[in-house]
Order: sequence, then structure tokens, then C-alpha cells
Amino acid sequence: MATNQPQGYEIPPEMRDFAEKSVEQARKAIDGFMSAAQKTADTFEGSANTVQTSAKDAARKTFSYTEQNLSAAFDLAQRMVRAKDMQEAMQIQAEFVRTQFEAMQSQMKEFGSLAQSAMKQPGSKK
Repeated sequence: MATNQPQGYEIPPEMRDFAEKSVEQARKAIDGFMSAAQKTADTFEGSANTVQTSAKDAARKTFSYTEQNLSAAFDLAQRMVRAKDMQEAMQIQAEFVRTQFEAMQSQMKEFGSLAQSAMKQPGSKK
């Protein structure tokens, strides 16, 4: 069905600019949210002496991976609004899926290692 599209169709520059500005505004909003969430987590860590080191590491990793994944999603959105045609958009999407799958595998391995380390630790802090 996509092959029946008229050749030479381009997204109007105004629409592209609007989409790019919208993506940037959304990125800034999410960055602000993540910053506030990180500050809240840091405050919680500072006031709760019973939080174990492995839980802190997992929380830090979670924030780090969330930031990486959100950044990748916003980068995808920006690349998609700049795509010249449907074929380029499909290539961009396929590359994103591949790299995010690889990132997810790496992140899950890291969490698995953290969980194994936590299971090996004795009940008290060293």
C-alpha cells in the first residue's frame, strides 16, 4: 500500500519545525521530571539509613537506564520528523528497534548481576 503514495510528497517545513519544537519541549519536560525524581531519590537515600547498598545501586541503575531509554526515544522522534520519505523512516525505526533490543538485553544482564550480588551478601552491611 505504501508504494501507491505519490512521489515527491514532502512534509511542509512549518509542520516539521512544529514537530521538532514539540519533541524538544517534551524532552525538556521529561528531563525536568527525571531531575526532580533523582533529587527525591537522593533525599530518600540520605534520610533512610536502612537502605542497603544493593538497593541504592539498583535505583541508580534504573534512573540511568530510564534516562538512556528516554533519550533514545526522543532521538528517534527527532530523526523521524526529519525523515525525507517513508523508506528512510522505516530504516530509522528498524535501527532504533535493533539498538533498543540490544540495550535492553544489556540492562537485564546488569540487573541480573545486581540481584545475584544482593543474594550473596550477608544480612548485615560490611
